[in-house]
Order: sequence, then structure tokens, then C-alpha cells
Amino acid sequence: MTTGGICKIMIVDDEVLIRQGIKHFMNWEQEGFQIVGEASNGQEALEQIERLRPHIVLTDIVMPVMDGEELTRRIKSQYPEIEVIVLSSFGEFQYVRSTFQSGVADYILKPKLDLQHLLTVLKLTAERIPSLRGGGAATAAAQLSGDQLIERLLSGYELPCDEEDTKAVFPYPAFRIVGAAASGGELGAKLEELLRREVPEAMLHAVRGESRVVAYLVNAERAQLDMLPFWAQSAAAKLRDGSGSGRPLLLSETFHSLAELHDVYRLAFLKLADYAFYLPDRSVIAGNNLPEPGPVPESFQLSRFTEELKRGRFQAAFEYLRAYSEELAACYTADVFEFKSFLGNVVFNVTVLLGNMQYDVKELEKNKYRYFKAIEDSGTARDAIGRLEEFIAEAEASIAEKMSHAGAGNANMKRLLDYIHEHYAEPLSLTEMAKHFHFNPSYLSSYFSSHNEEGFVDYLHKVRTEKAEELLRKGEAMISEISGMVGYSDHSYFCKVFKKHTGLSPSRYRRQYMNDESRG
Repeated sequence: MTTGGICKIMIVDDEVLIRQGIKHFMNWEQEGFQIVGEASNGQEALEQIERLRPHIVLTDIVMPVMDGEELTRRIKSQYPEIEVIVLSSFGEFQYVRSTFQSGVADYILKPKLDLQHLLTVLKLTAERIPSLRGGGAATAAAQLSGDQLIERLLSGYELPCDEEDTKAVFPYPAFRIVGAAASGGELGAKLEELLRREVPEAMLHAVRGESRVVAYLVNAERAQLDMLPFWAQSAAAKLRDGSGSGRPLLLSETFHSLAELHDVYRLAFLKLADYAFYLPDRSVIAGNNLPEPGPVPESFQLSRFTEELKRGRFQAAFEYLRAYSEELAACYTADVFEFKSFLGNVVFNVTVLLGNMQYDVKELEKNKYRYFKAIEDSGTARDAIGRLEEFIAEAEASIAEKMSHAGAGNANMKRLLDYIHEHYAEPLSLTEMAKHFHFNPSYLSSYFSSHNEEGFVDYLHKVRTEKAEELLRKGEAMISEISGMVGYSDHSYFCKVFKKHTGLSPSRYRRQYMNDESRG
């Protein structure tokens, strides 16, 4: 391109993939072009044009809010010096024809959008622009803004020029990324204000690599950047809202080459943002001030958890879940996505399992997507666990409702069940129990069956089997001793009952549990 300056281009298309594809289609600067902005519709484009003043607008035809036809008319009316190139599909020729009447420079069919054709059209259009003709041509690299250099590096491209040429934009020898693990314009504006006050002579540029963090690249003298950790302690307090909540300030290590930005940001700084999820009470998180992480917990034993639920041991199941979640949250190096996925999977599995067990889970089914989203949107591990606790409370309410209908909440029935749990190891029989409570044995049998899911004998077997499982897991008593410890005088009968309730013999149950423990 033999023009006298850089040609600035704006891309307007409602499909973000099209915009990104064009932005990264080629090394624009080497060809003498610069992408200065993008918009998803004509209205957005008009709002930016006054500020960006592009030479060429590359626009789609069919868009919401304001289409390319109306945008072309408005551009040629308000900014006649700006050239417009239209992108269209095969079936939009009527629209394209009307844009030519408004002064469009050229059009390109989207299905035929290839590198060489686009470049040819752009160069031909640029040659029509008087302000780009003649004069001493500066290199495209030298005319790149700091924001554009940052965007290129974060996208994985190399610097379009050598380090010496970047000194016009980044004149100081050292760099550091400062940010917080939260998005939002208000936080960004506060942080920028504090940084400009602390290092007024530094070059400051927003780093827009990830929406989940607000970050700035600070270019200054090394001595000034070395003082940032001390400043950050007081600055973090100023960033907290009226309730005292906020996010820790994140500080990358100092680096001395702009070319290192991609690795420092992607591999180190974003990891600090993940740590902040688990360490929200710290004022500053930097690579050299991190505490010792908690131990990596063993794998969650889903089979144990579901087995506890199936057997109605809900308190034990939920206590195990709570303890594991807390242990996982204490290890701040744990992957945030995996942590949230684990909690979401628990919500899903418990809802399905309770439904299969005939509990009323209509509200849980309706609310589970709200829990999924609340966990996903949680800014800290504590928030995410709080959402899990809300789910557990709702699940327990569903369980309690069924239990009350089944009669377990009935005072008399509760006394009967408590008596079994206290005397299961004795030679307990329906007759003995009826005598204790002054019931007729036949009436007690009928009463028990009508107020409980299992009859007396089945319930007693269930309680004894559960106690046997606990003893087998502890591994201290011999299997031949355990049968007598849970109320069975006949060991072979105990084995038969145990296998009926668990599907495994006592010896196999113990082996399987020990194997699971060793693998976990």
C-alpha cells in the first residue's frame, strides 16, 4: 500500500465470530491498516465514529437496531469523507443496490470473503482517500496504540515491531499488572483513579483479556513498581464497598519486556484471580505473599454419599458433603471451575436420587437451575458453599415433609423407633417390645406397619445391618464377632440378612470398602 499514513478501519457486524475473524484475518499493520473499533449494529457504530474517526467502515447489511443500509446513509450524510464497504450474502442484493445509491465504495459477498480479495478491495478503497495520499509514511507498528498492542499480545500474536519501537507508547523499562477478580465499570474506574494518584507519571492501560477480572498494565520505573505491594494494602481497603465486602488486589511479578505480557497475564495473573476466589479476605494477592495451601483432599466418594442417602442416613450424608466442601475450599490451588462443577453435580444427583426415592422434589426440580446459576455466579468459595447450604436446607425440608406423612414425626412412633435403635443388640422381638410399651403384639405389628415404610422385622434388620456396616468399616472387630455385636446369635443368618440388604457378604463389603479407601 503506497499511502502516506495508516488506514483506520471499523468493523460492524452483529456476529461476534465474523468480527473476531476479520480482526485476526491477517497482520493488518504490516499491510498499512489498523482496526480501530468494532460494533454489533449501526447505532453502536455511529456512537463510536465521532471519537474513532475511521477512514473505512466495513459493515454487514442485515443487523438489529440499525441495519447497514441506514448506517451507510447516516455516515455519508454526517461524515462524507469516510468510505463504506458492505458485506452481504447472496440474497441481499436489493439492500446492496440501495447502499450504492447512498455512496458505498464497494461490497464483498460473505461466502467469498477471502484474504486476498478483502485486501484488494481495502487497498483500492484506501487509494481514494485524500488524507492518506503522499507524505512521509510511518510504519504501521509505530502508529499502533498501547491498547492495540496489548490486544495483539493477549491474542497470541508477536509484537509487530521491535521493543525499541514500542517506547513511544511504553517509555519505561518495567511493567506490572494490577487488578482485582471482579468485573464492573465502577471498580475499574476506582482502581484506575487510585493507580493514577499513586504513580501519576506511569503509563496506564486497561488489559481486557478476561471479563472476570479488572486489570491494568502499569509501565513505570522499577523502583516505583516495587512500591506497589505497600500501596496495595491501603488501596484494597478503599476499593471495598459500604458493607465492607470487596476483592483482594492482584499484583503480578514485575517484568521488563512487553513481549512477556501474554505469559505473565495468562499463566500467572489469572491464576492469582482464581486464588482470590478462595482467599477473599486477603487485601493483596501476589506470587510472593501466598499462604500455605490446605492439603489436596481425597476424591469425593460419591458411592458412599449416595448409599447414605439411599439408607435414609441423611444427616450423615450431608455432614460428609459439608466437610468435603470445606476441605476443598481450604485448598486455594483447586481449580475454580472444577469446584463449582462439583457443587452443581451434587445438586443434580441429590435431586434425582430423592425423586427416585419417592420424595416430593417438585420444588427442587424447579429451583435446581437457579442453584446451578447461583453457584456458577458465586464470586467466592464461601458464596458457593452458601448456595449449597440453601439447597441442602430445601432438600431436608422435602425429606422432613415425607417423614411426617409417613408417621416418623408422630411422637408414639418416634418412641418405638428410638427404642429399636437403643436395644438393637439385644434379642429384641415384637412380643418383648409390645410388653415394654403395654401394647397387644398384633396391634403393635399393625400400628408399626401403617406408620412406617418397613414392618417391625424389616426395620430391625435394617438398623442392625447399618450398625454392622459401621463396624465393618472401622475394621477393628472380626466379622464373626460383629454378628453378635448387632444382635444376631446365628452368624450364618446374619450373613444372609446382611447380603439381602447390601448385596454383598460382610467379608466382601469390608474388602470393597478398604479398596475404595486405598484408591481414594
